[in-house]
Amino acid sequence: MKENKNLPIIFVVGNSRSGTTMMGRILGKHSLIFTFDELHFFGQLWSKEDENKNISKEDAKKLASKLLCIQRKGYFENCKYEEFENEGKIIVESIKSEKLTSLNVFKAFLFYETNLHNKKIPCDQTPRNVLYLEEILKNIPNAKIINMIRDPRDVLLSQKNKWKRKFLGAKNIPLKESIRSWINYHPITISKLWNAAISAADKFKNNPNVLTIYFENLIQFPEENIRKICEFLEIEFEESMLKVPRIGSSTGKDKPNVLGIDKNKAGSWRKGGISNTEIYLLQKISGNLMKKHGYKLEEIKPNKLKLIYFYITLPVKLITAFILNLKRMKNIKENIKKRLT
Repeated sequence: MKENKNLPIIFVVGNSRSGTTMMGRILGKHSLIFTFDELHFFGQLWSKEDENKNISKEDAKKLASKLLCIQRKGYFENCKYEEFENEGKIIVESIKSEKLTSLNVFKAFLFYETNLHNKKIPCDQTPRNVLYLEEILKNIPNAKIINMIRDPRDVLLSQKNKWKRKFLGAKNIPLKESIRSWINYHPITISKLWNAAISAADKFKNNPNVLTIYFENLIQFPEENIRKICEFLEIEFEESMLKVPRIGSSTGKDKPNVLGIDKNKAGSWRKGGISNTEIYLLQKISGNLMKKHGYKLEEIKPNKLKLIYFYITLPVKLITAFILNLKRMKNIKENIKKRLT
């Protein structure tokens, strides 16, 4: 249960639909690593104003219980954290630091749950943690960041179809979440969010505790990249890491019995699913960052009527998405600022 300062805490980050979940599964196949479900601690349960704030034992127990609830029941479930209060108390009592902070509770929870699964290294694979790299690296010295980057045109296609995940194998996703995913989609907002994630990670590209992995390179040369990741994490490569189930796609049904990394997932946008107008908008907004990261822009002409439609619908989509996501933001101003800068 106790945190080992010599062991890393892994954070797999990046823009949503960039291969973070697949990377989490790859790492979770290692004998030392336990990969958590998306916890959404940073941004939803913690904000920068909590950084050095002491909390009471009661609040600490409540936070630990909430984290247990998210991990055991699932992020989409409105479970009652009270049923985990006994374990929450154990986690809080294990904290030896003089200061009782939300971050200390979070770290204690990670090692508690990891040890329960007979593993040693915790891995949080919440994509949006990319927006909190400064806070993570500052407050968690043993953090190791694996930053995933994917062609934003494939991200756009995946985001457009994300609402279908419930019907492609992810049966634990409630219908209201599928509706929220459908409403959240707009080519302009998706492009802006990709920019925010890339820009946030670029600030730390020279940090020795940050490793960037390109999705396209990973699936074409999986063993080479996974060995590189293991070297970064200072652990031994294990063959089992190559044998991940083919699940999680938003463009095809899950194949849990088929093991191995699918090399055909790069460039899916070329096969259709997103219009020339959507691609045009994305390239117009994200073009500079795309070129910086080696993604070649295509010469594309938009449909003028569709272009007008996307600009007209943007305010409605933004307002609706904001309302639907209010409960996912502890500090609204902070969340908006991180996505716009």
